[in-house]
Amino acid sequence: MKVRRQISRLIMNIPGWHTGRKIVVFESDDWGSIRMPSMDVYNKLLQYGLRVDNCPFNKNDCLESEEDLKKLKDLLDSFRDFKGRSPVFTTNFVVCNPDFDRIKAGGFKEYFFEPFTRTYERYDENGQQFSQLKEGYNEGLFFPQFHGREHLNVQRWMAALRTGMEETLFAFENRLFGVSTNITRESRKSYMAALDFDDLTETGFQNNSLKEGAEIFKEIFGFSSESFIAPNYTWHTVHEEVLAASGIRFLQGGPVQHKPVGGSMKYKQIRHFTGQKNNYGQVFLVRNAVFEPSSDPSFDWIASALNDIETAFRLNKPAIIGSHRVNYIGSIFRDNRTKSLELLGILLSRALKKWPDIEFMSSSDLGKIISESRH
Repeated sequence: MKVRRQISRLIMNIPGWHTGRKIVVFESDDWGSIRMPSMDVYNKLLQYGLRVDNCPFNKNDCLESEEDLKKLKDLLDSFRDFKGRSPVFTTNFVVCNPDFDRIKAGGFKEYFFEPFTRTYERYDENGQQFSQLKEGYNEGLFFPQFHGREHLNVQRWMAALRTGMEETLFAFENRLFGVSTNITRESRKSYMAALDFDDLTETGFQNNSLKEGAEIFKEIFGFSSESFIAPNYTWHTVHEEVLAASGIRFLQGGPVQHKPVGGSMKYKQIRHFTGQKNNYGQVFLVRNAVFEPSSDPSFDWIASALNDIETAFRLNKPAIIGSHRVNYIGSIFRDNRTKSLELLGILLSRALKKWPDIEFMSSSDLGKIISESRH
């Protein structure tokens, strides 16, 4: 298994843009999006018979708290590269969440949403999450980018609510939509894959949500997002055009895009590489390293991530590390955040010791370097 993974990493890093610089980028998805509302809801779902304890996201992921953001910010601030810059997390934000009250009041006939800043207030009216975000941005520790209007396939979820799917309705009553397909008892596709579809006509709604979401992002943060990461790495090429029109220059993602084909459980798998351009001039930034301690606490994530970084540098590629928000959330289980931060600190210490000439930067910084260079 280790040999197979190493071969896949080598193959992933061969094509595309190369550099002699030791660039490290952290890309972190799902910020702003709700998942498990509370420990109380977690226990209710277990009692109902949903094994949320068997899914790392359903078990640990929750809307970020002020404490979550502060502790991550403080850890990042304690490290510097040789240019004096701290590691920066490209925090990919979902800018809206479902407005459960209005959806229910309307009898599930119409979808309503609220900006994540309003969701912050619902969770903690005295919370300072957004203040922590602004501080982190101003200090060069967080760099918000666009992850979608919702981390939700709205049309699929609303149809399930209208038809009375029992488990989906029970989760809804507890202000949750994100029950993973690997633990659900319902026969359905993912609610989390916002840009998945069963028919190409659904992309009209999705494209509108992308355009609207990009505008809301700008209203909230005061600047336009230059990059985008599709939820669940699932999107169609028709989405790229509207993203380009919304100012998206760089497409974050894994090495494989899951392109919906419609009317099937299967997808067309499209491989990408860092520096590749599409028909709209957008540059792909492909994650070639993984740091996800929350997904398997027994795995040696430090050794694995260091190996990923070493492979990237050996082949003259930037190390783009995927590390989801779930790793840094402590509202449900505090140990989840504590352990991940401890491991992240060790990873950064060892990486800086092994490669003193590391340069930390955001996805947007890297994208601009690639765009301005000659391939």
